Amino acid sequence: MATVRVRQHVNPLANKYQTPASPLEWEKVYAKLNQPLHLDIGCAKGRFLLDTAKIEPNWNFLGLEIREPLVVEANKLRSELGLTNLHYLFCNVNNSLRSLLSSLPTGTLQRVTIQFPDPWFKTRHAKRRVVQPELVAELANYLVVGGVVFLQSDIEFVAVEMRDRFAAHPAYQSSTEEWLAENPLPVPTERETSVMSRGEPVYRALFVRREVVNSDL
Repeated sequence: MATVRVRQHVNPLANKYQTPASPLEWEKVYAKLNQPLHLDIGCAKGRFLLDTAKIEPNWNFLGLEIREPLVVEANKLRSELGLTNLHYLFCNVNNSLRSLLSSLPTGTLQRVTIQFPDPWFKTRHAKRRVVQPELVAELANYLVVGGVVFLQSDIEFVAVEMRDRFAAHPAYQSSTEEWLAENPLPVPTERETSVMSRGEPVYRALFVRREVVNSDL
Protein backbone atom coordinates (compact mmCIF):
# COMPACT_ATOMS: atom_id res chain seq x y z
CA MET A 1 0.00 0.00 0.00
CA ALA A 2 1.29 3.43 -0.91
CA THR A 3 2.31 5.78 1.85
CA VAL A 4 -0.41 8.35 2.47
CA ARG A 5 0.26 11.40 4.60
CA VAL A 6 -2.70 12.25 6.80
CA ARG A 7 -3.24 13.93 10.11
CA GLN A 8 -2.97 11.49 12.98
CA HIS A 9 -6.01 12.96 14.71
CA VAL A 10 -9.11 14.37 13.06
CA ASN A 11 -11.66 16.33 15.09
CA PRO A 12 -15.03 14.63 14.44
CA LEU A 13 -16.84 17.71 15.77
CA ALA A 14 -15.46 19.95 13.03
CA ASN A 15 -18.03 21.36 10.59
CA LYS A 16 -16.63 19.43 7.62
CA TYR A 17 -17.55 16.12 9.28
CA GLN A 18 -21.14 16.95 10.27
CA THR A 19 -22.85 15.73 7.09
CA PRO A 20 -23.99 12.11 7.57
CA ALA A 21 -22.98 9.54 5.01
CA SER A 22 -25.64 8.63 2.47
CA PRO A 23 -27.09 5.10 2.56
CA LEU A 24 -25.23 2.65 0.34
CA GLU A 25 -26.66 0.44 -2.39
CA TRP A 26 -25.49 -2.68 -0.61
CA GLU A 27 -26.20 -5.01 -3.52
CA LYS A 28 -23.54 -3.10 -5.45
CA VAL A 29 -21.06 -3.23 -2.57
CA TYR A 30 -20.90 -6.96 -1.84
CA ALA A 31 -21.05 -9.90 -4.22
CA LYS A 32 -22.95 -11.92 -1.60
CA LEU A 33 -25.04 -9.44 0.36
CA ASN A 34 -26.64 -11.89 2.80
CA GLN A 35 -23.37 -13.01 4.35
CA PRO A 36 -22.80 -11.92 7.98
CA LEU A 37 -21.24 -8.48 8.29
CA HIS A 38 -18.22 -7.49 10.37
CA LEU A 39 -18.12 -3.74 11.02
CA ASP A 40 -14.76 -2.21 11.98
CA ILE A 41 -15.13 1.31 13.36
CA GLY A 42 -12.03 3.45 12.88
CA CYS A 43 -10.31 1.08 10.47
CA ALA A 44 -7.38 3.43 9.67
CA LYS A 45 -5.40 1.95 6.75
CA GLY A 46 -7.67 -1.08 6.73
CA ARG A 47 -5.02 -3.78 6.83
CA PHE A 48 -6.73 -5.65 9.67
CA LEU A 49 -9.92 -5.99 7.63
CA LEU A 50 -8.00 -6.76 4.45
CA ASP A 51 -6.18 -9.68 6.03
CA THR A 52 -9.32 -10.93 7.76
CA ALA A 53 -11.41 -10.74 4.59
CA LYS A 54 -8.88 -12.96 2.85
CA ILE A 55 -9.21 -15.77 5.38
CA GLU A 56 -12.95 -15.40 6.06
CA PRO A 57 -14.55 -15.30 2.57
CA ASN A 58 -17.95 -16.25 4.02
CA TRP A 59 -18.15 -12.91 5.85
CA ASN A 60 -18.57 -9.39 4.50
CA PHE A 61 -16.42 -6.62 5.98
CA LEU A 62 -17.06 -2.89 6.27
CA GLY A 63 -14.45 -0.46 7.53
CA LEU A 64 -15.45 3.05 8.57
CA GLU A 65 -12.79 5.74 8.76
CA ILE A 66 -12.91 9.53 9.14
CA ARG A 67 -9.61 10.17 7.32
CA GLU A 68 -10.62 10.09 3.67
CA PRO A 69 -7.18 9.59 2.06
CA LEU A 70 -6.79 6.32 3.98
CA VAL A 71 -10.16 5.12 2.69
CA VAL A 72 -9.27 5.94 -0.91
CA GLU A 73 -6.03 3.97 -0.71
CA ALA A 74 -7.64 1.06 1.14
CA ASN A 75 -10.38 0.70 -1.47
CA LYS A 76 -7.80 0.90 -4.23
CA LEU A 77 -5.85 -2.01 -2.76
CA ARG A 78 -9.08 -3.94 -2.15
CA SER A 79 -9.98 -3.57 -5.82
CA GLU A 80 -6.51 -4.61 -6.97
CA LEU A 81 -6.83 -7.80 -4.93
CA GLY A 82 -10.34 -8.49 -6.21
CA LEU A 83 -11.90 -8.87 -2.76
CA THR A 84 -15.68 -8.70 -3.22
CA ASN A 85 -16.46 -9.14 0.49
CA LEU A 86 -14.69 -5.97 1.65
CA HIS A 87 -15.51 -2.27 1.48
CA TYR A 88 -14.18 0.89 3.14
CA LEU A 89 -16.21 4.03 3.66
CA PHE A 90 -15.22 7.59 4.58
CA CYS A 91 -17.59 8.94 7.21
CA ASN A 92 -18.00 10.23 10.74
CA VAL A 93 -19.46 7.16 12.44
CA ASN A 94 -21.04 9.22 15.22
CA ASN A 95 -23.52 10.79 12.82
CA SER A 96 -23.65 8.20 10.02
CA LEU A 97 -24.27 4.85 11.68
CA ARG A 98 -28.07 4.89 11.43
CA SER A 99 -28.19 5.93 7.78
CA LEU A 100 -25.75 3.17 6.90
CA LEU A 101 -27.05 0.26 8.97
CA SER A 102 -30.78 0.89 8.63
CA SER A 103 -30.67 -0.16 4.98
CA LEU A 104 -28.84 -3.45 5.62
CA PRO A 105 -30.76 -6.74 5.38
CA THR A 106 -32.15 -7.59 8.81
CA GLY A 107 -29.86 -9.81 10.85
CA THR A 108 -26.76 -9.01 8.82
CA LEU A 109 -24.61 -7.23 11.41
CA GLN A 110 -23.00 -9.92 13.54
CA ARG A 111 -19.60 -8.57 14.63
CA VAL A 112 -18.28 -5.12 15.54
CA THR A 113 -14.71 -4.13 16.37
CA ILE A 114 -13.42 -0.86 17.80
CA GLN A 115 -9.66 -1.12 18.14
CA PHE A 116 -7.16 1.45 19.39
CA PRO A 117 -9.34 4.51 18.75
CA ASP A 118 -7.90 8.01 19.06
CA PRO A 119 -7.62 8.57 22.84
CA TRP A 120 -8.15 12.34 22.97
CA PHE A 121 -6.35 12.59 26.28
CA LYS A 122 -7.60 15.99 27.41
CA THR A 123 -10.85 16.02 29.39
CA ARG A 124 -12.25 18.87 27.32
CA HIS A 125 -11.85 16.67 24.23
CA ALA A 126 -13.75 13.70 25.67
CA LYS A 127 -16.70 14.27 23.31
CA ARG A 128 -14.39 13.60 20.38
CA ARG A 129 -13.86 9.98 21.42
CA VAL A 130 -15.66 7.54 19.18
CA VAL A 131 -17.39 5.41 21.82
CA GLN A 132 -20.17 7.69 23.00
CA PRO A 133 -23.39 6.41 24.66
CA GLU A 134 -25.33 7.24 21.50
CA LEU A 135 -23.10 4.99 19.39
CA VAL A 136 -23.44 2.14 21.91
CA ALA A 137 -27.23 2.42 21.76
CA GLU A 138 -27.33 2.70 17.97
CA LEU A 139 -25.26 -0.44 17.51
CA ALA A 140 -27.69 -2.33 19.75
CA ASN A 141 -30.47 -1.55 17.28
CA TYR A 142 -28.77 -3.48 14.47
CA LEU A 143 -26.47 -6.07 16.03
CA VAL A 144 -28.11 -9.52 16.06
CA VAL A 145 -28.74 -11.34 19.32
CA GLY A 146 -25.62 -13.40 19.87
CA GLY A 147 -23.52 -10.95 17.86
CA VAL A 148 -20.33 -9.60 19.43
CA VAL A 149 -18.55 -6.33 20.05
CA PHE A 150 -14.78 -6.52 20.52
CA LEU A 151 -12.92 -3.57 22.05
CA GLN A 152 -9.23 -3.03 22.61
CA SER A 153 -6.79 -0.25 23.40
CA ASP A 154 -3.32 0.17 24.83
CA ILE A 155 -4.52 3.25 26.73
CA GLU A 156 -6.15 1.96 29.91
CA PHE A 157 -8.53 4.84 30.59
CA VAL A 158 -9.81 4.65 27.00
CA ALA A 159 -10.40 0.91 27.32
CA VAL A 160 -12.15 1.39 30.67
CA GLU A 161 -14.42 4.09 29.26
CA MET A 162 -15.36 1.98 26.24
CA ARG A 163 -15.97 -1.10 28.38
CA ASP A 164 -18.05 0.78 30.92
CA ARG A 165 -20.27 2.38 28.28
CA PHE A 166 -21.12 -0.97 26.72
CA ALA A 167 -21.55 -2.58 30.15
CA ALA A 168 -24.03 0.15 31.13
CA HIS A 169 -26.37 -0.70 28.25
CA PRO A 170 -28.84 -3.55 28.91
CA ALA A 171 -28.40 -5.03 25.43
CA TYR A 172 -24.82 -6.13 26.08
CA GLN A 173 -23.41 -8.88 28.26
CA SER A 174 -19.69 -8.94 29.03
CA SER A 175 -18.01 -12.24 28.26
CA THR A 176 -15.73 -11.95 31.30
CA GLU A 177 -15.24 -9.78 34.38
CA GLU A 178 -11.53 -9.38 33.62
CA TRP A 179 -9.65 -8.04 30.62
CA LEU A 180 -9.17 -10.67 27.93
CA ALA A 181 -5.64 -12.04 27.95
CA GLU A 182 -5.69 -12.77 24.20
CA ASN A 183 -7.29 -11.44 21.07
CA PRO A 184 -10.13 -13.82 20.03
CA LEU A 185 -9.92 -12.70 16.39
CA PRO A 186 -7.70 -14.43 13.83
CA VAL A 187 -5.77 -11.28 12.82
CA PRO A 188 -4.14 -8.58 15.00
CA THR A 189 -4.08 -4.93 14.03
CA GLU A 190 -0.81 -3.25 13.16
CA ARG A 191 -1.06 -1.19 16.34
CA GLU A 192 -1.63 -4.30 18.43
CA THR A 193 1.41 -6.02 16.94
CA SER A 194 3.55 -2.96 17.63
CA VAL A 195 2.38 -2.62 21.24
CA MET A 196 2.82 -6.31 21.98
CA SER A 197 6.30 -6.33 20.47
CA ARG A 198 7.32 -3.73 23.06
CA GLY A 199 5.93 -5.84 25.87
CA GLU A 200 3.28 -3.27 26.72
CA PRO A 201 -0.26 -4.24 27.85
CA VAL A 202 -3.34 -4.29 25.65
CA TYR A 203 -6.73 -3.99 27.35
CA ARG A 204 -9.42 -6.06 25.64
CA ALA A 205 -13.12 -6.64 26.27
CA LEU A 206 -15.76 -8.69 24.47
CA PHE A 207 -19.51 -8.12 24.69
CA VAL A 208 -22.33 -10.29 23.41
CA ARG A 209 -25.63 -8.82 22.23
CA ARG A 210 -28.30 -10.39 24.39
CA GLU A 211 -32.07 -10.53 24.22
CA VAL A 212 -33.60 -7.57 26.00
CA VAL A 213 -36.95 -7.76 27.77
CA ASN A 214 -38.96 -4.77 28.89
CA SER A 215 -37.80 -5.10 32.49
CA ASP A 216 -34.20 -4.54 31.36
CA LEU A 217 -34.92 -1.12 29.93
